[in-house]
This record gives sequence, structure tokens and C-alpha cells, in this order.
Amino acid sequence: MDGRALPVQDADENASADDLLLWVLVWSELAAFGILLVGFLVVGVIQADAFAAARSHLNPLLAGINTLVLLTSGWQAALATRPVASTPTRRRALVLAALFGFAFVAIKLFEYSTEVAVAGLPQFGAFFELYFLITGFHLLHVAFGSVILLLVAWRPSPGNIALITTLWHVIDLVWIVMFPIIYLA
Repeated sequence: MDGRALPVQDADENASADDLLLWVLVWSELAAFGILLVGFLVVGVIQADAFAAARSHLNPLLAGINTLVLLTSGWQAALATRPVASTPTRRRALVLAALFGFAFVAIKLFEYSTEVAVAGLPQFGAFFELYFLITGFHLLHVAFGSVILLLVAWRPSPGNIALITTLWHVIDLVWIVMFPIIYLA
């Protein structure tokens, strides 16, 4: 490129392609987690007694605290998308969103440390295999998303903010669905 701006039509086509890619990513994430959660529910029906016994070793209070932490992070991410927000305000909101994301990771790892001792016991069936698969997959999304939030805070273009905050809210949504299915059902 020679440094000239793209014509308006090319810029609109790029924006449409970016939007399409974003929504393909969002729906693929929702489908992946949906499949995992449906599998969890089906096996939970088949192994109802084992799942009930295994759930007694989870900590719904920590998971509830983590829910509040993640929702607070999502709120901060939403503040970064406000059109009236200044660049420093956007940066601060994105950094806070990332820090709350890292707090979620720390709390979840602490929770795992108490659950891993009973995870391999045969009387719990497939519960802990599915539990660690689903929550671990989500945890990786939170950790990776937190890093991306920090990178976007460093260079907060509106397109990048819209991309990461949309994905961040999908991660929130997935947790809000996971929490009652795994911890409270």
C-alpha cells in the first residue's frame, strides 16, 4: 500500500467482512459450549446418582463469587465501548476488565485445587471429566481474553474494542448458563 486511505466502498466491505468473521466466531463458540453442556446434561441424567454425589464436592459459593467477578469484568468492558468515553477511560475500563478476568482465573484455580483430590474417584463417574473439560475450556477463554483485553487497552481502536468486548460478553454469557447447570442443578 502507498499510505492512502481505502475508498469508502472498500472500507465498508472490510467492515462487513470483519463483522461476519466476528459473528461466525461468536456462534461457533456458543455452539461448542452448547454441545459440551448438552453432553453434560445427558450424562447427568444417565449417571444421576454419581453426578449428585460429585456435586457435593463443588463449591457453589466460590463459583457464585466468580460469577460476580466475571460480570463486573463484563461491565467494565461495556464501559469501554461507550462512544463518549475518552481514550484514557477506555484504557482504564479494558485494564480493569482484564484484571477481573485474571481474578476469575485465580479463584477458579483455587477451586480446582480443592476438587482435584476427589476427581479421579470412580464413584463420581464421568462428572469430573466433563466438569474439568467444560470449565477448563471456559477458563482458557477467560485467560486468553484477559490478555487480549490488555493488548487492546494498549492500542484501543474502536474496531478492536468492539471485537474483544463482544467476545468477552459471549464468555460471560457462557458462564451464566454453565453456573446453574454445573453447580446448582
